[in-house]
Amino acid sequence: MTTDSPDIEEYADLGATTEDAMEIAETSMERVRELVPSETLADRIRGKAVHATGDPEFQHLVRFTGGTEAEPVRAGARAVLNERPIVTDITMVKAGITGRGHDCSVRKAIGNGAELAEQTGITRTAASVLELDKQGVYDDAIAVVGNAPTAALALADCIEDGTHPAVVVATPVGFVKAAESRNRIRSVAMEHDVPAITNVGRRGGSGLAAGLTNELVHVASDARDGSVAISVADSTT
Repeated sequence: MTTDSPDIEEYADLGATTEDAMEIAETSMERVRELVPSETLADRIRGKAVHATGDPEFQHLVRFTGGTEAEPVRAGARAVLNERPIVTDITMVKAGITGRGHDCSVRKAIGNGAELAEQTGITRTAASVLELDKQGVYDDAIAVVGNAPTAALALADCIEDGTHPAVVVATPVGFVKAAESRNRIRSVAMEHDVPAITNVGRRGGSGLAAGLTNELVHVASDARDGSVAISVADSTT
C-alpha cells in the first residue's frame, strides 16, 4: 500500500503521515463504513462520530439542526471553503483540528475574558465565549464546543442576542448541564436559523468535536475537487 493513495489520505488526520499510520486510519474507516451507512453527507458525520468514539451506537445520538440533515454539513463545508475562522472552546479541541485541507485560522476561546469571569463569577469558558462574541469573532465562524457545557450555554445566549455562526458543532460532555446545553443550542439554532451539529445524552467530548469538525474539512476538500456536490455560491474558491 502506498502513501499517495487518495483513499488513504482522505482520512489521514493530524499525525497520520507515515504509511503504517495511514493504513491504520483507512482500515479503521473501512470498518466504520461496514457499521454506518455512507449514502449522505449526514452519514459521513455519523460515521466520523463512530470513528471518534469507537462506539457504533453513537451514530444514533447525532442530531442535525438546519432544515435538512445535510444543511449543517453543507454550511460547515462552505465556511471552510470561505476560509472562515474555526473557534473552539478549549485548547484540547483546538489541538485536534487538522492542519491540512483548509486555510482557516483556528483559535481557542479559553484565555479570554478573565476579568469578566472574576467580576461575575461565571466560568472561564463562558466568559471566554462572551468576550470573543463582543469582538464579533463568532459571526460567520465555525463555532466548536467540545468540553464545557457553560461555553455552549454562553454561545446559545450569544446566538439569541443576534450572533450568527456559519455552523455550530457542540458536543460538551458530562453529567451536569451537558445534555441541557446541547438541547439549548438546538433550540436556539432552530429559532435563529443557525445550522448545528450536536448529540444527545451525557457523552461527547473534545475528540468528538474535533473529529466532526475535521469531517467538515474533508467534505469541503471533496467539494473543492468536485467529488461532492454542495452549494458554493458564496465561496471564493
